[in-house]
Amino acid sequence: MIKIGGVKIKTPSSLRWGLQDLSSNDSGRTLDGKMHKDLVAQKRKLECTWNNLTKEEASTLLQAVNASVYLSITYPDPMSGRDETRTFYVGDRSAPFKMWTIGKQVFESVSFNFIER
Repeated sequence: MIKIGGVKIKTPSSLRWGLQDLSSNDSGRTLDGKMHKDLVAQKRKLECTWNNLTKEEASTLLQAVNASVYLSITYPDPMSGRDETRTFYVGDRSAPFKMWTIGKQVFESVSFNFIER
């Protein structure tokens, strides 16, 4: 489902697509309350979560997204209706522990956002 630099990674348990409008500094409301929006760009955001990963799976995933500041990500884009490849950077990463006993070491989830450059 998702590729980083052309290499397929484990399919996320959850993938939430978002579109963010970026407005210029000249945007805002005038004294009459009317909004004046100067749209300069639209950027995608992919909120990804992988559930119940082993420590090896979590390490592989986190190392893949930590390999470079900017990553070429291929993903299914619901607005265009096709797979797209765009340049993203990675937001904060988290990996809460779920179970950590002898023979059973699992992370509850690994989560982070891909934010379009």
